Amino acid sequence: MYGIKEIDVTELSKQLEDLSNNVKLIDVRTPAEVARGKISGSENLPLHVIPLKVDEFSPEDIIIFYCQTGARSAQACAFMTSKGVDNVYNLRGGIVTWVQMGLPITT
Repeated sequence: MYGIKEIDVTELSKQLEDLSNNVKLIDVRTPAEVARGKISGSENLPLHVIPLKVDEFSPEDIIIFYCQTGARSAQACAFMTSKGVDNVYNLRGGIVTWVQMGLPITT
């Protein structure tokens, strides 16, 4: 499996506050899971759709994938890395860790 880069919730929170960067936050969970809450500013793109959307990501974007616990988003990172996209990160611990750290979610 390709090596993947990870970001923790503290660093992601800082990245999201900096409006000058090109962070694209992608939630790879199902729409039903997203309906229970998501990280503000994220876009829902279920894991099975990622292969169809590879060409829609800009090389200038920093792409951060997340899911419930980090397993599916790690798969998304590995896939993107295998396609030559290097600017992808996995949110370590997923939205579960985000919530455990007391960070906000939206519905």
